[in-house]
Amino acid sequence: MIDQLTVFLGNKKGRLTALCETLGNADVQMHALAVADTSDYGIVRIICDKPEAAVQALTAAGFTASLARVVAVQVPDVPGGAAQVFDALEKADASVEYAYCFTSSVGAATLALKTDSDVVGLLEDAGFHLLYPKDIYAA
Repeated sequence: MIDQLTVFLGNKKGRLTALCETLGNADVQMHALAVADTSDYGIVRIICDKPEAAVQALTAAGFTASLARVVAVQVPDVPGGAAQVFDALEKADASVEYAYCFTSSVGAATLALKTDSDVVGLLEDAGFHLLYPKDIYAA
């Protein structure tokens, strides 16, 4: 499992720019960025190389930021590859709260999953390669 940065943003012009600038000024490299919004606020999910430093920098800049544990699983590089992962989860009766894809230093698509249960062993037993902090974060 890896740490995902979650940031709540008011829907105001320039807030996403300010978030990205704050991370850049803190020398934090983003690997994935997913934005979901409502009429009042946005939820930004970020996979980055220095999650603890990112929370500290964002909090100091007045953002509401926290870390959440997510599963990062490499998606087979074939049509329907993501379906294979979701099928394994469905067969184990595991629900997915949200998911998004990104690329990592290993050069393959990676699926970040927030689930309602611990699925690490299940996915590894099903033959999927999971990524861990050493695979993504800065040394």
